[in-house]
This record gives sequence, C-alpha cells and structure tokens, in this order.
Amino acid sequence: MKALITGAGGQVGRILLKSAPANWTAGGLAHADLDIGDEAAVRNAVRAQRPDLIISAGAYTAVDKAESEPEAAERANSMGPRHLAVAARETGARLLHISTDFVFDGRGSRPYRPDAATDPQSVYGRTKRSGEEAVLQVLPETGVVLRTAWVYAAEGNNFVRTMLRLMSSKGHVRVISDQVGTPTSATSLAEAIWAVAARPDVKGTHHWTDLGVASWYDFAVAIAEEAVALGLVPASVRVDPIATEEYPTPARRPAYSVLDKRSLLDLLGIPARHWRVNLRSVLREIAAAS
Repeated sequence: MKALITGAGGQVGRILLKSAPANWTAGGLAHADLDIGDEAAVRNAVRAQRPDLIISAGAYTAVDKAESEPEAAERANSMGPRHLAVAARETGARLLHISTDFVFDGRGSRPYRPDAATDPQSVYGRTKRSGEEAVLQVLPETGVVLRTAWVYAAEGNNFVRTMLRLMSSKGHVRVISDQVGTPTSATSLAEAIWAVAARPDVKGTHHWTDLGVASWYDFAVAIAEEAVALGLVPASVRVDPIATEEYPTPARRPAYSVLDKRSLLDLLGIPARHWRVNLRSVLREIAAAS
C-alpha cells in the first residue's frame, strides 16, 4: 500500500513518515515541493504518485496571522483540501484530512462530539471548517476528517518547545489558565492516523487527542515539572497563571475545546494514553537529543 503525505515538513508529517507501518510505502511532499492551493500541481502530483491513501497534514497554522492574511489561510486550509479531494476521487485514493478544535466556538462545557455543531470564531477556524466540508462533499463515501488539538512534538514550533526556551532563558513564564483542552503528542496522532489507514471502512468525521484535560497553565506546569527532573530547565523556574484578557491576541481562541474521541476509540480498538504520559516521553526524547 502506498501513502502520500502532504505537509510532510511539519511536525505531524515528519512523524508520519518515520512511523509508517511495514506494509505501507510512505512518500512525503512538503510545502516547498507542493503548494496544495495550486489545483494543477496537486492533480499532477497525485497522478504521478498514484497513492492508495493521501494524508493531508499541511495547513496554514499561523492562527493570529490568518486574521490579516485570510486569502493565504483560505488557499491552504480550504482550497487545498478540496484540490486533494478532487485528485483523490479521480485516482481512486482515500483521503484523510487533519483538522482542528478551532472549528468549535469554545463555549461548551462537555467534550465536543464529532457531529456537534461547529461555529468557528477565527479566520483559521473558518477556513479549516471549509476544508472539512470540501473533503466530505467531494468524497462522501471515502473521505475522513480527523480533528485534533494542541499538538506538539520533540521537533518543530510548538507550545512545548516554546515553553522550554522561555523557561531556560527567562526562568519565568505567564500562561493562560482559562482555556481548556487536551495536549496531544504528534506521535500519538500519527499512531491513530495509521490505524485509520488500516481500516478502509472508516469514513466521515472523527476526533483524536490524548486522554485527559488541561488548561494551558496546567500544561506549562507539567512541562516545568518534567523538564526540571530531566535537567532541561532550572529548578527555580516559575509558572504563573493569567486570564485570557491579560494576553489579547488577534484571533479568538476556544475557551473549551475538549474533543470526544470515543467513537474512534471504539472503532479502532487502539490504546490511548494520558497527555502527561506522552509529554514525559517527548521531553525524554528532547533530553536525549540535547
């Protein structure tokens, strides 16, 4: 079986390439190799590769910058998935598209089910929802939309890497405590994606995150505790909670974005791990590399 991973230069794409099961041949195209907003380029790439599965892992993820660059976000997050879906339909490939908790308004208090009403509050969220809709419209019988949240890895630009840098350089961070979700290891997400890849009967919208719930402040405190134990940051590091209103941003973030992943857990039968367990593994990987 052959998989084509777009957005292969990102943190999820890189781990997907590294973790491909033995029965899959995985090839990757980074943004520099393929602009998914270019319909002709997408069609030509998919025709040349002839994959059994396309994993759409690329996106415009600069959430705040998207507010002033809506066209760029639209190109990558809305047009790109549509182009991939059309190319998949033409060649008979499945398409698995990675999406986000930002499609929800964040006003809920219970985990969002995959069929819950969406109401994105930012350009990023709106363009990602548009991409979801395009995939399922073009591929109603074979398309998969997999929403996730708060993804991080040992490499790349993410919250964990940012916290380690600030904790090391400043010794003190202030982190929002009234936005709640679930930190998710890119390795965990990749495991779920490959499990879906092995199940051609899985279609439609699903959710995947690690287990548990945390605020960004909780996440930062855990990073500090684990990193101190590994010698990555000084023992004197301090983490203080702040409210969202104390850290205004151009894009509105969901206050609550916990995703209900029970349907996918039941379908796949694979184990999920608590976010703190996976955080410890990623920090150990960072420590070993340094």
